[in-house]
Amino acid sequence: MKNFKQICFLSISIFSLFINQANAQKKAGDFRLGFGFNGGISLTDTFDFSLGLDGRLQYDISLKTSLAATTGYTHLFDNEVKGLGFVPAKIGFKSFFGDQFYVLGEVGAAIGTKSGMGTSFLWAPGIGVATKHIDVSLRYENYNKFDAGQVSIRFAYGYKL
Repeated sequence: MKNFKQICFLSISIFSLFINQANAQKKAGDFRLGFGFNGGISLTDTFDFSLGLDGRLQYDISLKTSLAATTGYTHLFDNEVKGLGFVPAKIGFKSFFGDQFYVLGEVGAAIGTKSGMGTSFLWAPGIGVATKHIDVSLRYENYNKFDAGQVSIRFAYGYKL
């Protein structure tokens, strides 16, 4: 639980750094591409922490709403550093309140990278702040087949296509 409190404090601190930056002029029909790094802590005893890289394509439906498609690679580490690796494939809906803050909900699949792992349903609600190029978010992810869940922070760089 101490790690969870540290992650929350770090997230709030980072959000406050970016709160005053101006957001890019958005319009309906814009596409954005972002590349991110994420790290988190497991909410089960099976794993200790996670690290991952991802790419997200975003389509702005309106000034306040967007569709998102995300994929990449995530690895959940255990005490033996073998862990569990998977490729997430998610689609989601992002809704902005104000100019920079947003909520995001994603669903999809976590495709195991080891033989016999299979695929798990994946759902991930989150909150974040996005500026013209920087996106920082805090999210919960659950992988029901893998009996795992995590809270993670994503730091990303994005740009308009």
